[in-house]
Amino acid sequence: MGKTAGDYLCERLVEWGVDTIYGFPGDGINGILGALRRSQDRLRFIQTRHEEMASFMACGHAKFTGRVGVCMATSGPGAIHLLNGLYDAKLDHQPVVAIVGQTFVRALGGHFQQEVKLLALYSDVASAYCEQANEPGSIRHILDRALRIALAEKTVTCVIIPADVQERDAVDKQPHLTHTVHSGVGYWPGRTIPEQRDLQAAAAILNAGEKVAMLVGQGALHATDEVLAVADTLGAGVAKALLGKAVVPDDVPFCTGSIGLLGTRPSWDMMQGADTLLMVGSSFPYSEFLPKEGAVKGVQIDLLGRMLSIRYPMDLALVGDSKQTLAELLPLLRRKTDRSWQDGIAKGVREWWRLMADRAKPADVDRAGDRLRVRPQALFAELSRQLPDNAILSSDSGSAANWFARQVRIRRGMKASLSGNLATMVPGVPYAIAAKFAFPDRVSVAMVGDGAMQMGGMAEMLTAAKYYKTWADPRLVVLVLNNEDLNQVTWEQRAMAGDPKFEASQEIPYVPYHAYADMIGLKGIKVERSAQIEGAWREAFAADRPVIIDAMSDPEEPPIPPHVSFAQLKAMTEAFAAAPKEGLPGAVSAVREFAEELLPGR
Repeated sequence: MGKTAGDYLCERLVEWGVDTIYGFPGDGINGILGALRRSQDRLRFIQTRHEEMASFMACGHAKFTGRVGVCMATSGPGAIHLLNGLYDAKLDHQPVVAIVGQTFVRALGGHFQQEVKLLALYSDVASAYCEQANEPGSIRHILDRALRIALAEKTVTCVIIPADVQERDAVDKQPHLTHTVHSGVGYWPGRTIPEQRDLQAAAAILNAGEKVAMLVGQGALHATDEVLAVADTLGAGVAKALLGKAVVPDDVPFCTGSIGLLGTRPSWDMMQGADTLLMVGSSFPYSEFLPKEGAVKGVQIDLLGRMLSIRYPMDLALVGDSKQTLAELLPLLRRKTDRSWQDGIAKGVREWWRLMADRAKPADVDRAGDRLRVRPQALFAELSRQLPDNAILSSDSGSAANWFARQVRIRRGMKASLSGNLATMVPGVPYAIAAKFAFPDRVSVAMVGDGAMQMGGMAEMLTAAKYYKTWADPRLVVLVLNNEDLNQVTWEQRAMAGDPKFEASQEIPYVPYHAYADMIGLKGIKVERSAQIEGAWREAFAADRPVIIDAMSDPEEPPIPPHVSFAQLKAMTEAFAAAPKEGLPGAVSAVREFAEELLPGR
């Protein structure tokens, strides 16, 4: 058998430095699967349990490595299943390439089985580049462009290859004729910095400010040293969008932690008291947590020009790589001698961490007729204390993200992510698994709710069971908040609409996740008393295989935002009062946590 177009596709991916493809088989990609078998010494195919998980893994791979993530699915239903994870990548500006099959070229337009108009279907999620190779000679430039555009524009692209094209003879090089394309391998990003006059203008604004607040996001993940140097020079505080949680270690005294609905009080206070805002590598969407319009002078740095000045009307919005631009800006800044603003921020940060420690004190909950429960904050605070160096963290959307944002203290060298702009459920576990394939010698931890675990996490733990013996370090730990409630939405209903918990939509079945882990050959640990928390994490991090910590957590622990209006507090209280189960105890808990943030010394 000669070399097929599928073989050529695999060879070209290897030339580009791709070593891993996440996917699920189907007859629409049989020709590529056969080629992958012949290339498995150079190109690894990771079989997920569902195509959606493959796209989430490709997104996680891109987030944690900075390289392109690749996922693959068959025609029709497989291609459709990829969409959620691809939108996760697109909205979080990650380079991901989807390779999907299609029915035979000769059958297109014939209402054939599994025929879906993929070019139309992918026209939004892969709007930067989506093309179909209808003959083998097109694969070279379509694949090259898909990879290069994904990397250059930090976005999703798609390559569609009909099943019959995959098995035809390969075409390595087309003849040099009119209407032929001759592309090459490789992408070499250049320096991206603003004009010197604009850097000087930015420095003038920042030098004039007396109370500078910085907000950094995932676009600054590679610029930790530069962010810290600029903040130190300006006497600034640094808040972090959740995708940028790993930009600045949480032991930095003037780092206020996360900002927004899942953020901290010091971040809120800093933004309300600032006279100057420097935003770096972030598209943080919640304008209500930024200074009021016109209250501060604003400077923004972002690699993508289309993301400039859309969250706050900036006085100067600069296109530039965060690391390179901050390095160019730093010599133009004057060191502020008055450190009272930064010292005040550091004082607020210390008080905030004392409050978080108070809230994380172990507290057992034994509600009448309910299971034994633990306070969720205690689980995350203990995780933070025991995290191994260089751990890679992923959180799912939902209440787990609240405690991840507030209780887990990032140290230098760690990586952390979640679904930021799409905020979809389910990525927590596949992100964590992708981290193990990208960095098999590092510990990976996922923090998920039981809703996300039932939606897809349980199935993907079978993927972990299949592959963990190939990892240099087998430690993958999944914390499941087993509260039998879609908890984030329950609290949103209370705070936003003043509605009591709607049991028909919110309550979910109990699952013994620890028993499930044992059943599939992993390790399960159940936590239902606070005294078990410390030992559970210690046991998990000493395990010789992936672990599920099945934590019976209290769903009535309120995730109070850092700034709650009295209208929201009133709505929550009324929602509790109208609820047959939660009633007065729930209202008291909500009022207690709200009041704690207003107490003197907090």
